[in-house]
Amino acid sequence: MENRIAIALAKLFDRHRIVFWYDAKKELRDDFEALSLPGIEKIALVNNEYGIKYKILREQPEKKFLLYREGPPPADLDNWLLDVQLAHGEFRTDQVAIWLSELALGLAFTEVVQAHAEFFPAMKRKDALKKLLKSDDTAGQIRLKMLAVCAGSEPRMDAVLENLLQELAEGREERIKLVGRCSLDAFLWEQMARCYGYRSDTPGVRDFAIELFKSCYALGTDGQVRLTGDALVFLKRWKDSRQFEGGFETLSQECAEVLGIEKDLAKRDFRELMELDYFRLIDQKIISDLVKAVASRTVGSSDISIWVRQRRQGHWYREYRHLYEAIDHAARFTQTLGEARLTMDSLTEGIQRYSRFWYQLDQLYRKFCFHIRMSGQASLMGTLTEQIENLYTNNFLLKLGDRFQTFVDAATKWEALPVRKQSQFFSTYVQPFLRKGNKVCVIISDAMRYEIADELLGLIRQEDRYHAELEPVLSMLPSYTQLGMAALLPGKVLTISGNETGTVMVDGQSSRGLANRIKILGQAGKFRATACKTNELMEMKGDECRALVRDHDVLYVYHNRIDATGDKRESEERIFEAVEETLQELIRLVKKLNNANLYNFIVTADHGFIYQNRAIDESDFSGVDVQGDQILFRDRRFVLGKGLAQVFGLHKFTPDQLGLAGDVEVQIPKSINRLRLKGSGSRFVHGGASLQEVVIPILKINKKRQSDITCVDVDILRGAGSMITSGQLAVTLYQAGPVTDKIQPRVLRAGIYTEAGDLISDSHDLTFDLDLDNPREREIQVRFVLTRKADEANGREVILKLEEKHAGTSHYKEYKSLRYQMRRSFTSDFDF
Repeated sequence: MENRIAIALAKLFDRHRIVFWYDAKKELRDDFEALSLPGIEKIALVNNEYGIKYKILREQPEKKFLLYREGPPPADLDNWLLDVQLAHGEFRTDQVAIWLSELALGLAFTEVVQAHAEFFPAMKRKDALKKLLKSDDTAGQIRLKMLAVCAGSEPRMDAVLENLLQELAEGREERIKLVGRCSLDAFLWEQMARCYGYRSDTPGVRDFAIELFKSCYALGTDGQVRLTGDALVFLKRWKDSRQFEGGFETLSQECAEVLGIEKDLAKRDFRELMELDYFRLIDQKIISDLVKAVASRTVGSSDISIWVRQRRQGHWYREYRHLYEAIDHAARFTQTLGEARLTMDSLTEGIQRYSRFWYQLDQLYRKFCFHIRMSGQASLMGTLTEQIENLYTNNFLLKLGDRFQTFVDAATKWEALPVRKQSQFFSTYVQPFLRKGNKVCVIISDAMRYEIADELLGLIRQEDRYHAELEPVLSMLPSYTQLGMAALLPGKVLTISGNETGTVMVDGQSSRGLANRIKILGQAGKFRATACKTNELMEMKGDECRALVRDHDVLYVYHNRIDATGDKRESEERIFEAVEETLQELIRLVKKLNNANLYNFIVTADHGFIYQNRAIDESDFSGVDVQGDQILFRDRRFVLGKGLAQVFGLHKFTPDQLGLAGDVEVQIPKSINRLRLKGSGSRFVHGGASLQEVVIPILKINKKRQSDITCVDVDILRGAGSMITSGQLAVTLYQAGPVTDKIQPRVLRAGIYTEAGDLISDSHDLTFDLDLDNPREREIQVRFVLTRKADEANGREVILKLEEKHAGTSHYKEYKSLRYQMRRSFTSDFDF
């Protein structure tokens, strides 16, 4: 006991020169006598107050004194030392006094401590509270901090509430029960009424959660709102919190059932829900209606894109991203196909128009199929998927294939001047680098058709200091790996071997396999050349990679994910996933080689492919039997042989027509038809003469020395005036130009602040990524809801700030701002 008293007194003397000790129960005289306090004089008060007063105030005004009185304090009128006592400290030995002393709180807070006595026996709670206390705390602030300790949060009502809601979502109630045991529940519900307008005869966390979701949903749908604007601000903060979003989602689901949200949504137009994201059901409703709208073609592609972009800001977008993207790509595909004129006057025009426009249909179809597959919602998207499949196969693939086939049939030579041929690749694209003494890397991605390279072009251009250009080249025929790979090597004469392997000879040397290709590269000239596989190169350490680049002028890198996936029946349905992986792998490959001091790249392919996501119709198979003196090799889309017979449905080429040596002839099925072949897939095919198979990319990439990336500018349009007169503010933000490869999106945080930097509204995270040319379509409406803190700024200037993150940090810097004058009347309290 003596030690405890000494510690408590020492803390008091840290703040006071004179401390009074009233031993009301006359139990602690011995403790007083035994007490040893260095530098402090002990004096017992026994009818000697006047003399003591003179001593401590006049004779020794700097010395510290402990004044002990056995018994209770005298009445104020009889207390000669009352003025001294009030100016200094008092030590009390009852439990409440000890707690006050331990927390360095004055006697003015006795009532607070007494009212919540259950809080203090736990040392852990007491220590946690002590760390939060400040010298100027009011009784209300102390209660809020006690509440925060019980809830395990920061001392703010929104933080307390987040923790209590999280506990509710997890099916626990330890924290809210502790609040009750500590008699802090009345204070909690008083604050909930003051902060959020929540009032109930039987208040509870679950009841509040239901009212919160109900009021915020009602605000967006013109329903009855019982809570304040701060409640909406809280809900936005809560659902966007990485720490508490799981709790938000659980309670959102529960409250949706309680409130009958599904039934209410059924009677609403999806357009009025675009700004709401409080329930998962809202996204499900919007997606369901968008699917029907696209399938029935009752809305335009541009509207769909705007709505999808709007939903990207919503809480549930990550969960439904693939569905939204599938819908967007379906709408764009339908519109693009409707605008396409699938006509041509020559082989050359067909290739040129495909590489300028028609390839987009293959790209949009691929992205649609990919997102459908990744969504796992085949049933929901069934009708739309069936429609897109029919359009793609019948109105695009087949129609385009038939029309292009007429010019394939008429061609006496497999060429389409001025489009370059694949066999000219080395002399046309690689040799110029070598003549200038520059190193170059050729990346050959097996089956990377033109539309995939176009997407890679966009991704590469988005990288800082990277420049890229894309052009089409006519592949060899048949469009299969052995011939395409051979054509990309240096050499003059290509010959298909007269055996069953399909191997292609380059100037008499076999080109099958990496070792043979390295040999052909090494024999081609005075330059130093080699080749390797992508996985080998990516596994190299930095020094090894730099040495590889240093020691060679030409590096061929072979990449094979698309063809390896599509060529197997068991994996062909994953072909478009393989494309997505390929795009990322090629970017990483280019960057790794660039870090090894290589600056020039050519990305190309051996051939393209046709892929139809659904099972192939019987009509897509050629019913003919291949005939000839010798059938050497056959696949889904071509036949190699000698003395091949002319057969209806197949087109025959001599080696001379194809620019090949030797006597091996080629037959291909017309348009997009397949030959029957046991044990192989039928949806992914290549080898024929369709545009998707024979238009291959030449993507030239160069790394520049200077940065060439900027972010799009954003302006605040003030609109009607500079006054804020209600509880909300609608603002138009304008994206100054369209996003391009080199003008990239800008991500901003928007909110309204006081001069002191206090946020007095909800905060919006905004992405400005519009690629639209029409300036009006780049205007974004944002509505800010003001909090109670805005009342304190009434009559003063406030600031609408747009802020963006410092690169690579979590800190924000101001981007742009606009000042407003706060002029709210008392009637503005009724706006919400």
